[in-house]
Amino acid sequence: MTPPRRRRRNPEAQPPPEPAAAGGGKAGEEKQPERLYILTGATDGGERASIDLVTLIVARSDPEPTATPEQAVLLRLCRAPLSVAEISAYLSLPFSVVTVLLTDLLAAELVQARAPIVRQATPDRSLLEAVMHGLQKL
Repeated sequence: MTPPRRRRRNPEAQPPPEPAAAGGGKAGEEKQPERLYILTGATDGGERASIDLVTLIVARSDPEPTATPEQAVLLRLCRAPLSVAEISAYLSLPFSVVTVLLTDLLAAELVQARAPIVRQATPDRSLLEAVMHGLQKL
C-alpha cells in the first residue's frame, strides 16, 4: 500500500494572512509584558531577601483587595508550601522577578520563607547496628 501523495496548494488560492494581534503575537496567544520590571513595580534597588531556588514559601493570609495581580496570584498559589523554583515555573517568570515579588511580600509579612527540610547525612549508628544484628540472625 502506498501513502497518498500530498498536493501542492496554489499560493494564489490561499486566503490572505490574518492581521497580527495587538502586541505582535498571534491571536489567542498569551503574551508576556515587554519589560519584566513592569511586574516588579518601582523598586529602589534595595536589598533582596536571601532566597534560593529551594526556599519554601507559605502564604500567611489571603490576598487583600489592594494587592497587585501578581501578588494576589502568588498568595493564592502559596497556600500550601511551594519552593521558589516551583513558583517560578508555575508563573512562567524568571527567578529574579519572583525574588523581587517575594521580597515585597516578605517585607509586608504576607508570606513566610522557610528553609527546606534537610535530612540527616548519615544514619544513626544504633539503627545500623540493629539492622546488622537482625541480618546476622537470619
